Amino acid sequence: MSCTNCNEVHDLRSALELLKQHPGQYLETGVEVDPEAELSGVYRHIGAGGTVMRPTKIGPVMMFNKIKGFDNARVVIGMLASRKRVALTLGTTPEQLGFHMCKALTTPIPPVMVEQDKAPCQEEVHLASEPGFDIRKLIPAPTNTEEDAGPYITMGLCYGKDPENGQEDVTIHRLCLQGPDEISMYFVPGRHLDTFRIKAEKAGKAQPISISIGLDPAVYVASCFEPPSTPLGYNELSIAGSLRGKPVEMVQCRTVDAKAIANAEIVIEGELVPNARVVEDQNSHTGKAMPEFPGYTGPAKQSLPVIKVKAVTTRKNPIMQTCIGPSEEHVNLAGIPTEASIIQMVGKALPGLLQNVYAHPSGGGKYLAVLQVKKTVPPDEGRQRQAALLAFSAFSELKHVILVDEDVDPFDTNDVLWAMTTRFQGDVDTICIPGVRCHPLDPSQSPEFSPSIRGTGIACKTIFDATVPFELKSHFQRCHFKDVDYKKFLPADYKE
Repeated sequence: MSCTNCNEVHDLRSALELLKQHPGQYLETGVEVDPEAELSGVYRHIGAGGTVMRPTKIGPVMMFNKIKGFDNARVVIGMLASRKRVALTLGTTPEQLGFHMCKALTTPIPPVMVEQDKAPCQEEVHLASEPGFDIRKLIPAPTNTEEDAGPYITMGLCYGKDPENGQEDVTIHRLCLQGPDEISMYFVPGRHLDTFRIKAEKAGKAQPISISIGLDPAVYVASCFEPPSTPLGYNELSIAGSLRGKPVEMVQCRTVDAKAIANAEIVIEGELVPNARVVEDQNSHTGKAMPEFPGYTGPAKQSLPVIKVKAVTTRKNPIMQTCIGPSEEHVNLAGIPTEASIIQMVGKALPGLLQNVYAHPSGGGKYLAVLQVKKTVPPDEGRQRQAALLAFSAFSELKHVILVDEDVDPFDTNDVLWAMTTRFQGDVDTICIPGVRCHPLDPSQSPEFSPSIRGTGIACKTIFDATVPFELKSHFQRCHFKDVDYKKFLPADYKE
């Protein structure tokens, strides 16, 4: 697969134009849809995939052109909900995405600033000081289910900087619209932006923040790298710059001391207020937040930091971009940077051993990785397990690693399970590492699930070694079929 136009992509709209050139990648509708549960309910069937409750499937990106309760509003969903689609927009193949991102990680191009009059995201400006200002009427943020705590921004790229040294960070967080000018913000412990907020709060100061929505896919994927690949102070937007071969353009916000993505469809400007907290489900009282990537609805938090909105700026006729929490879109957002991080760390420590990595959808792109390795000499035996340990170090939220040989397709779950069935014995090939910090959104990672777990977010990390011992490789040869040019036997209009 190659992309002749992917280098022309610089924002959401150009990415959509590219996808329209590829059959089966784009779908739009003029039928009015309710953003409260109905929109996500429709896309659940069309193309959500991931850990969404069945029936679901991987399908096209979908544009809703008529949103109930909003004039001239559009909502797009599923931009990254297909590994093939991500590869199309980034100019590579689905199998090489991890390597493609790894190269960009090592060849960063820093972002640049543009003047405000040249920033499409500020074509229209709505100030919170204006009468009747209400973000819930300006932004058609959907609720994923009827139980959600409220409308959620699920594809909001949050920007902030360290109040002490000016280091910058961009990340995606759970954002719930709570009132006309208030948004609650959920942080998984350890996120860089939360570190900035805590420093500001201790000094009694507000933390300026911007939330950019509707972006070039390269920006979204690059922003999802995590430590140690991108330590505190590393600007992930430089990875997106490398992917495009040119800097990401940023602009100074109108009302707060923060930057935003200049080509964004929508930007929210605001401040995290020191010592201000809100109950996440104060408007719904359901006890639930929204569907999260592991496939379960997260519980509503009783005390979350609050963003006081100062302004909303947009392009003309902006497109609201959203995703379903447990969808394949999250898999690709989180999983592809995970793959790149593992490739980088294992490649340095064990050159030539690792062939590929797949952050599997069943783990939401975070919890499960399939590592394909190649043992070429007797001393390679045992190094496959060292590679798994390095994978846990490369991405701390990883819970399970499955190891397979070079003749097993890591992207084919049936092939991986075949290896787990015919090349795996539970008593000798299961390596358990208990008591390791992982991720709080996995409901099994809690003391209630197992008395061996000492706190929420602690897990027993496990390696499943489905590789053949080196000295037995000759006994595990797969059937060899004749290599033929099968395409000459197919109709000219046959699409693979």
